[in-house]
Amino acid sequence: MQFAQSDVTKAKAGDREAFGRLYDAVAKDLYRAALYTLGNPQDAEDIVAETFLEAWKGIHTIREEASFRQWIMRILSIRCKRRIGGYVKEKGNIDIEDYIEEGVPDDTAPRAEVREAMGRLSPEERQIVVLSVLEGYAMREIGEILGLPQGTVSSKLHRTLKKLRRMLEDS
Repeated sequence: MQFAQSDVTKAKAGDREAFGRLYDAVAKDLYRAALYTLGNPQDAEDIVAETFLEAWKGIHTIREEASFRQWIMRILSIRCKRRIGGYVKEKGNIDIEDYIEEGVPDDTAPRAEVREAMGRLSPEERQIVVLSVLEGYAMREIGEILGLPQGTVSSKLHRTLKKLRRMLEDS
C-alpha cells in the first residue's frame, strides 16, 4: 500500500488520522521485516508497536516526506537490534531454534527449508536479506537504514545469498 506525502506533512502537524493512514500503508511490511529478523511473532508485534510509538513521537523530525518508509524502517531496524541484544544478554547466546519454533507456519517443504536456512543466518544477515529481497530496498537505502556503507551492504548481501544457496543445496 502506498502512502501520500501529504499524509506525512499532516502527521508532522499532529494529524492522527493521517498518521493512521501511514500506519496502514507500512504496518505489514514492518511486521514482516521484524518477524523475519527476530523469528518470533510476539516480539515482532511488540517491536512494530514500539516503532510506531517512537515514529509518532518523532514524526516532526522527518526532513523529507518522501523518505518516510526508509525513516520508519530505520527505527524498526534499531529496535530489532536492541531486542536481539536483549536475547544475547538473557541467554548468553542466541538459540535460533527458539526463534524458528514460533515462526510463520509454512505448509510447503521448500518454504520450510528457506525459513530454516534463514534462521541459521546472523541477525544482520537476515535483516539485509529481508530488506533487499522481501522489501525491495536498494543497497543505498539499506545502508542508510542500517547505518552501513553501501559497499558493505552489497558485499554482505552477495556473501549471504551465496551462503543461503549452499545451505539450501545441502539440505
